[in-house]
Amino acid sequence: MTTPDTLYGLVPAALAPKRRRIFLNDLDLPVDIGFHDSEVGNPQRLLICVDVDVEEAWFAADDSAAAAWNYDFVRTEITRLTQGRRFNLQETLAREIYTMIAARAGVTGLRVSTRKPDIYADCAGVGVELSSY
Repeated sequence: MTTPDTLYGLVPAALAPKRRRIFLNDLDLPVDIGFHDSEVGNPQRLLICVDVDVEEAWFAADDSAAAAWNYDFVRTEITRLTQGRRFNLQETLAREIYTMIAARAGVTGLRVSTRKPDIYADCAGVGVELSSY
């Protein structure tokens, strides 16, 4: 029977991972965001995406929760950041999310985007993105 230990070293160097990414796609939250009179005080849907590149040492090497880079942190902290708070601009919220995650140990690259999906009937959304790529 083949075990992971007997397979170790069989991956050609050219196929070794070059990127280790944790991502959260389309976190759908009601956020009090916008500066138009119709938006102020009226939470609207905001979709948030985060891509976090992590150092190899921070990417789980074994099948244990203790070894994993905690994407629950990303979801929980973004939710906490947006609850009970108002933002005039998506840029402000994206910058705060970006700063919070960039400060975490092991982060080597980062992309944060936010978009409002319900603004215009003729497009999927309007938003902003910050990226280190």
